[in-house]
Amino acid sequence: MIRLFALFALLLSMQDAAAAPGDVQRFAATGPANAHLRIHGSTDIEVFAVVIADYQRLHPGTEVVYEDIITQDLHARFLRQRKGAASADLLISSGMDLQARLVNDGHASAHRSPQTEALPAWAQWRSEAFGISYEPVAMVYNTRTLPAARVPRTRRQLLDLLRAPDAPLRGRVGTYDINRSSVGYLLATQDAQRGSMAGALLGALGDNQVLLEERTGVLLDKVSSGELSLVYNVLGSYAQARIDDGEPLGIVEPQDYTLVMLRTALIPRNARNSAEARRFLDYLLSPRGQQVLSREARLMPIVRGGAGRNGSPERNLRPIQLGPGLLVYLDALKRRQFLDAWNSSMRPARQPVSMQGRRGPAAPAD
Repeated sequence: MIRLFALFALLLSMQDAAAAPGDVQRFAATGPANAHLRIHGSTDIEVFAVVIADYQRLHPGTEVVYEDIITQDLHARFLRQRKGAASADLLISSGMDLQARLVNDGHASAHRSPQTEALPAWAQWRSEAFGISYEPVAMVYNTRTLPAARVPRTRRQLLDLLRAPDAPLRGRVGTYDINRSSVGYLLATQDAQRGSMAGALLGALGDNQVLLEERTGVLLDKVSSGELSLVYNVLGSYAQARIDDGEPLGIVEPQDYTLVMLRTALIPRNARNSAEARRFLDYLLSPRGQQVLSREARLMPIVRGGAGRNGSPERNLRPIQLGPGLLVYLDALKRRQFLDAWNSSMRPARQPVSMQGRRGPAAPAD
C-alpha cells in the first residue's frame, strides 16, 4: 500500500511539473502588504519586471506574482486551472487569436475606464480584451552577412532574393514554426488573407531549407551569431532591444504592408483579485504605464496606435484587429487544412515536425 501511494505521489508530481511550463517570479510588496496580483504572461520576465517595479512604486502594498508562459501553453493552462488556487488574475499574451477565443467563450470579465475607452477601436473587443502595446512584424537580418544592397524591403524583393541564382539565403533563412508557435500561426494566416504572394513565398522559403523555430529569441540568436542571415515575420521589439545593445542586426518593416500585432490583456471572469487586475490594467494603459512600456521595457505603446515613429501616419501598417475575425483559423478543420498546406511547402522531408521548435532556456516567451 505504501509503495502504491508513493507511486501515485510520483505520478502527481510529474504531472504538476509538466503543467508548469513557465518561469515564476514573485515581486514582494515594498510596503505593508494589502493586495495580491497573479499575472500569466507571454512577455519575458526580464522585459516585464521593470513595468511591475514601477507599478509597485505607485502601489507599494501589492505583491505581484508573474509567470512567463509561451502563448499556446498560457491558453491551455488557463482552461485547465481557471478554477484553481494558481489561476491568473490577468492574462497578457501576444496570442491575439487565443485571447479572442477566451472572450468569445465567455471566460473574460468586462472592464470600462477612461483608459480603456481611449484605446483605438481595433485594439479592444467587447470591453473584455485590450491591446497594451503594438508590435510591427518585421524581417530581421545580419548586417555583416547580408550586404545592404541585397536587403529586401518588400515581400517581392524577398521572393526574388530567395530565387536568386547564387542562393544567398539557402540554409540561412528562418521563421516561426507555426505548428508550435501560436504567434507564428496567427501571422501566417494573416499573410494568407492579405496577399496573393503568400503561397509563392512559402514555397521559396521551403526550397531554401528554411530553419523553423518556436521562439523569437532562438531565431534572433541565430541571426546575431551569423548562422542565419535573415528571419521573416518576427516581432520587431525584441530585435530593436538587441540593436540597442550593439548586436549586428537590422530591421525591415516591409513596405508593401507591415502587420501590427497586439499584446493583449484580459481579466478572467473568475479572477480572485479582479479589482487589483483592473487597477494594473488601467496603469498599463495610462500615460505613465505606456511610457514605461516604451522606454524601459522597449515595447511600442498602444496609445500611438497607427502613428509612426514621429507621430505621423504610416500607410503600410496593417493592424490585426481584435474581434471575431480572429476565430476563423481556430476552427479545427480550417486549422488542419492550413497546417497541412503550410507544412507541405515549408518542411523538407529531412526535417520532421516533432524535432522543431525546442524551447531555449533564456529565449523570449513569444
